Amino acid sequence: MRRLHRVRRTLNYVNLSTPLGLLVARLGRARRTRGPDGLILAYDYRIPFPVAGAFTVGNVVLTRGQEGCFTEALLRHEGRHASQYMLCVGLPMLPLYVVALAVSVVICGDHAAWNVFERLANLEDGNYTRKSPWWFRPRSS
Repeated sequence: MRRLHRVRRTLNYVNLSTPLGLLVARLGRARRTRGPDGLILAYDYRIPFPVAGAFTVGNVVLTRGQEGCFTEALLRHEGRHASQYMLCVGLPMLPLYVVALAVSVVICGDHAAWNVFERLANLEDGNYTRKSPWWFRPRSS
């Protein structure tokens, strides 16, 4: 494991985002396994919120899917979110993400396309599509 990933793993425990992710995984009755780069992968998450196919809290990546469902690109995307938790000093990431989500919805009607956190994590790696802001779209006649 690279030094950055060890630092991220440690800081996300200290800033309480990974313990929160482990609690969310437990509440969702997800099965946990060790993943690459210090991530913890939690499969079979059973709570219907959030709607995303995968989401990250600290270093914990949760999915409703079965073990082995993560692509390399998606793990890179979720790993970048884990780094964002580290840089946002943990739990402040959650309200900041909600604000970024709302801004994206206002700009283009999509929760991810203009969400700064999703863009910095690489939209395509997260299986999101880029969309133009509403003011650049052609008007319907």
